[in-house]
Amino acid sequence: MFDWRDYGNGIIAFDAGYVRPILAAIHMVVENGRVAFIDTGSNDSLANARAALTRLGLDETAVDYVVLTHIHLDHAGGAGAMMQAFPNAKLVVHPRGARHMAEPAKLVAGVSAVYGPEYVQRVYGEIIPIAKERIIEAADGHVFSLAGRELLCLDTPGHARHHICIVDRQAGAIFTGDMFGLSYRELDVGQRQFIFPTTTPTQFEPEEMRRSVERLLSFEPQAMYLTHYGQVPDVAARAAELLLHLDSLVALAEREANAGEARHERIKQGMTDYLFGALRQHGCRLSDQAILDIWATDLELNAQGLGVWLDQRAA
Repeated sequence: MFDWRDYGNGIIAFDAGYVRPILAAIHMVVENGRVAFIDTGSNDSLANARAALTRLGLDETAVDYVVLTHIHLDHAGGAGAMMQAFPNAKLVVHPRGARHMAEPAKLVAGVSAVYGPEYVQRVYGEIIPIAKERIIEAADGHVFSLAGRELLCLDTPGHARHHICIVDRQAGAIFTGDMFGLSYRELDVGQRQFIFPTTTPTQFEPEEMRRSVERLLSFEPQAMYLTHYGQVPDVAARAAELLLHLDSLVALAEREANAGEARHERIKQGMTDYLFGALRQHGCRLSDQAILDIWATDLELNAQGLGVWLDQRAA
């Protein structure tokens, strides 16, 4: 059975089945038998989404919304497959992302240029277009209703310019996609969670990220719900750590700005050393290799994103 976490208030997280266990969560909001899925993993996630409905005694017709926090493929790759499977659903996505969900060729080409077409085909499969008439463009302040439960969309740049977070005032919850960082459950020490920002290419903007995080905090949520991974309570403390790490990683990258061809590896090694130190101070006792296995993709992509940000700033 895949990972399943029922947090109460009609909020459930389950494993998307993306790349490795408990890497990416799909969240469900359930109200009076109606369902919104938030983020989709890849096409392979559809089986778990269907199983989640079955576990609740529901079927495909119960899904009113598929919501994308942004269109990076670990969040949006399975959207087309879900929309095919759930006939009543509307897709909720940032206006900047809507056209790419309707016509995904440029999105796929961009990802393929970074990772290679074989990787994209193996991990994501075919990215299925979604009919424009089924897409809701969620600009800042857009509210949609799930059986009377109001969900508010916020434009939250910093990780990507096509990123929204979804505020659920009824539950005191915000679904943050990648805006509130990464917090993997394997790294928990007792009830204490470790968190750090995601600085992936190509639209990482640290000042915007800070402003977006501070805007989320203004809603005084009881918990954040991260795609990577699940519920993060004690929001104020985690936010302070997140912003501290953001500032530290940005400063680290700035110190390597003129390192030439060695810059990427120097940023990546510096980030690795910094996060390992913070995690050990947190009290994590996993082996170095186990931690590297968990963070492997994040360290590489975060270093790339910091490099792109340096180049864009210098242009």
